[in-house]
Amino acid sequence: MNKIFLIIISIILPPLGVFLKSGFGKDFIINVILCLLFYIPGILHALWVVTR
Repeated sequence: MNKIFLIIISIILPPLGVFLKSGFGKDFIINVILCLLFYIPGILHALWVVTR
């Protein structure tokens, strides 16, 4: 996928961006938990996963 598209998706809906990049795994579970607790850490984690 295009990296710019993934970054935009990660800002709007972080778990979807992580899922599209790395699939259903530990990164996805961590991101869902971070988004449920606080939204901003979920966005930061998603951006980190997508850009690494």
